[in-house]
Amino acid sequence: METTLILLKPDCITKGRAGEVIKRFEAAGLKIRGVKMIALSEVVLKEHYAHIASKPFFPEVQSFMQGSPVIALALEGENAIGQVRDLLGPTDSKKAAPGTIRGDFGVDVMVNVVHASDSPENAKLELARFFKDGEIFDYARV
Repeated sequence: METTLILLKPDCITKGRAGEVIKRFEAAGLKIRGVKMIALSEVVLKEHYAHIASKPFFPEVQSFMQGSPVIALALEGENAIGQVRDLLGPTDSKKAAPGTIRGDFGVDVMVNVVHASDSPENAKLELARFFKDGEIFDYARV
């Protein structure tokens, strides 16, 4: 079992797509272990996007990600990271096939509905960044 981080981005929230996106994750058999709505601070964004924080386009990314609160999800399932990435489609929504989340709801590379962890190592770091101890629950599977 893997647990991965999902951030429902501002475009997902402001366009009223959160329920549909979460429904698709649950329909694929992924279980919600943690969920919360948060406003992203400059500090958290610079840490989360450290790989691009020094790039000239980072202020645009920061402005977009602070355009509304986001919903952070901790999702669990067999090969959860791979499953989520298959459900989402490519990062560039213009290249995502219809039927994928980004293909159906995304606009481009930045306005692409969802951030998802890309490896078990990053999932662990990202989950710790967005969830405090006690905010990810381990409950009995029904």
